[in-house]
Amino acid sequence: MPRKRTLGVLAALAVAVPAAIVYAAGLSQAAAAPVAGGVYTLVPGASGKCVAAPSTSSGAPLVQVGCAAGDAAQQWKVVAAGTGHFLSNVATGLCIDVPSGATTSNLRLQQYACGSVQNNRVWSFTASSAASGRYRVTNAATSLCLSTRDGSTAGNNPIVQETCSDISRMQIAFNQVGGTVTPTPSGRVWSNTADGFAQGTTGGAGGSTVTVTNYADLLRYATATEPYVIKVAATVTVTPFGNEIPVKSNKTIIGVGRSGAIRNGGFFLGAGVSNVIIRNLTIGETDVASDDPDDKDFDYDGVQMDTAKNVWIDHNTIKNVNDGSIDSRKDTTNVTISWNHLPGHNKNIGIGWTENVTARITIHHNWIQNTNQRNPSADNLEYAHLYNNYLQNVTSYGNYSRGYTKMVLENSYFQSVKDPYYPDATAQLRQSGSICVSCTGKQQTSGSAFNPSSFYAYSLDPAAAVPSLLQQYTGPQANIGL
Repeated sequence: MPRKRTLGVLAALAVAVPAAIVYAAGLSQAAAAPVAGGVYTLVPGASGKCVAAPSTSSGAPLVQVGCAAGDAAQQWKVVAAGTGHFLSNVATGLCIDVPSGATTSNLRLQQYACGSVQNNRVWSFTASSAASGRYRVTNAATSLCLSTRDGSTAGNNPIVQETCSDISRMQIAFNQVGGTVTPTPSGRVWSNTADGFAQGTTGGAGGSTVTVTNYADLLRYATATEPYVIKVAATVTVTPFGNEIPVKSNKTIIGVGRSGAIRNGGFFLGAGVSNVIIRNLTIGETDVASDDPDDKDFDYDGVQMDTAKNVWIDHNTIKNVNDGSIDSRKDTTNVTISWNHLPGHNKNIGIGWTENVTARITIHHNWIQNTNQRNPSADNLEYAHLYNNYLQNVTSYGNYSRGYTKMVLENSYFQSVKDPYYPDATAQLRQSGSICVSCTGKQQTSGSAFNPSSFYAYSLDPAAAVPSLLQQYTGPQANIGL
């Protein structure tokens, strides 16, 4: 192909909800992806009516009524609560609640004081794969979904919970009618501690810190046997063209603010190399026009790892490389790829080249833009955890679980992607919370895969906030590496 060159903060002990806020003429916007801070009407697809609080009493059961612009009793504010959200009524200030957290299907839902974070009042939103722009609303305590009883169109029909299914009475449209949606925080401070499966990776910590502005110094320190924190404070041009610097163990290579760049080359981590951090750099410019579109003649990767371990690749922009943006090969394991911008490429993230099923990798908060294949292609991984990634304009395939890989995909955003996610017949892929917009082809799952939280703690951003969050915060940051 020719190259084109998101943990919710705990809610307050009491949720204060202002008086109804409506847009001009009292009209709602089109169905929106629910985001903390937004005020919405909740409309089941089966009835077209609005979920409402019929009185101001705590414990009052919820009903559906004909939608009326400006009626605060039909308006619900999404409030971050633990790893999910409260749905707080604008008129009453009370939250949608499962009485006593009972797991009975067809049980009526009520409104109740929001209070502290209790799972029977915490809800998550999963994009429907059958009805574009609608969501299943799932309770954290019961794993049952908000529904209008029996799909009735009658006014005052009860709102209940029941076993989740992607059918019209559980497909809820969130029509935004007000509120302030702020999906991206300002002034983020970034941790210097590796997360995900790369946890425990410290790079050159404990060694000397050096600052480099030329290739000779970068090569000398990156290939040394001693640990180093190497700060790159300029554009470093690699020679010969396309060379991958052979990084040794116990290194941190980090750009100073947005000043660090590796031009005409990349990095190579060979067998036995461990404990490496590559961070806050712009890497690439190794494209060879005569090798388009297949990139088969020149193996000029942004980062290539062959049987390495404990590697953190964070906040880089990798672009215009001639082979893979990132290749994780030959049993390379304990890797985290986070907050990178990977634009305009044919082969993006390739993982595999082995018959063993031992590798573990976390891929989160990456903006994969205008790419073709390997987004990633994950072959024979013991565990692959992908979350809060933004795939935009992908022409071949998105997240591909291959061989005997066990993949978990959470809260990602796919926009104009062919075959957003799917597994081989022998692989597993479990998906939750992701959004697909203007996508075609496969959105398939298989098996239970694994539970990432049994290996490490992590926080999910709402899928709807992912595009704006990653457009702002992927790639090199001004406040990293100083």
